[in-house]
Amino acid sequence: MNNKNNERPKVISLFTGCGGLDLGFHQQGYDIVWANDIDHWACETYKANFTNPIIEQNIEKINPYKDKSIPECDLILGGFPCQDFSVIWKRKGLNGDRGNLYKSFLRFVDAKKPKAFIAENVRGILSANNKQAIQQIIEDFEKIAPGYIVKAKLYKFAEYGVPQFRERVLIVGIRVDTNFDFEHPKPTHGPNGIYPYVTSGDALKGAKKAKYNNELLNVAAKTVSMLELIPEGGNFASIPKDHSLYVKGMISHVYRRVKLDEPAKTIIAAGGGGTWGYHYPEPRPLTNRERARLQSFPDDFKFTGSITEVRRQIGNAVPPKGVHALAKALLPLFKSNYKLTSLSEYKIHLNSLPFKERLQMIIS
Repeated sequence: MNNKNNERPKVISLFTGCGGLDLGFHQQGYDIVWANDIDHWACETYKANFTNPIIEQNIEKINPYKDKSIPECDLILGGFPCQDFSVIWKRKGLNGDRGNLYKSFLRFVDAKKPKAFIAENVRGILSANNKQAIQQIIEDFEKIAPGYIVKAKLYKFAEYGVPQFRERVLIVGIRVDTNFDFEHPKPTHGPNGIYPYVTSGDALKGAKKAKYNNELLNVAAKTVSMLELIPEGGNFASIPKDHSLYVKGMISHVYRRVKLDEPAKTIIAAGGGGTWGYHYPEPRPLTNRERARLQSFPDDFKFTGSITEVRRQIGNAVPPKGVHALAKALLPLFKSNYKLTSLSEYKIHLNSLPFKERLQMIIS
């Protein structure tokens, strides 16, 4: 669709979750016109924070070719389910039960032909199935007429202003006939940027005053005693091995306390005892509002559901501030304010290369 310079780019959101990716683009002047997710509580959270409609339905039962209620758009974005690509679990990749849900994303791109799309996933997608998964996904997107140039990047969100060492792959496709020479934005924070990292201490300052999702968790006396043995930035391994409270064989998330002068470690969505993420200097789990702050959500973003459910939504979300630079980098495409380049020639050149060489050119 054509977009006048004074109009906001129209966005369709898929696998939306609670809306972290949508919020980041909305904050940079994009108009989310339609969204979809199957999870009830994520949809309820979305409705509490956005005015555009979200359709609570299995995406595999939605036909974007025939459903006239789905509007046209300039951009499609979303994070198709990542469990089968995660580096934490035994990966099945495209052979997993959920790995092929990306094909629903493909259907929407094929039906709507947006100028661009953004697909978000975990780091493991780059190596799943001995790199055959990312090869298949990129080739499938490239084949959608009139053709797309696909460029993927592993984003370290702390380098884009998020107070958390979180990594996600963002796959960006640009429609060939736009002739827009897209490049992923360079880091803005940390040693490779012009600003210092936003730290956990920065993010958590004044969090107790936030109105929503700030309930304190019940914490056992034993847990308090364990946390008092763990220093700032430490985890279960900080407990002396000869101490009666020492535990072994745990992943590094367990009883991890924040380090106030650096971004937090990755906020996870679920897990057993000891995986909530822990405050410093107070010997307690982080509240959901504190976790949301480490994900760069504003305090007026209200999450809906039980404490455990809200934790899951926050942990699964894309940090809104982490995609601000990407949203800005794409704006010229939708404002028709850019120097034209020949993407058709570039695509011919890419197709002439062995895939390993292509990967080196299109993945950073």
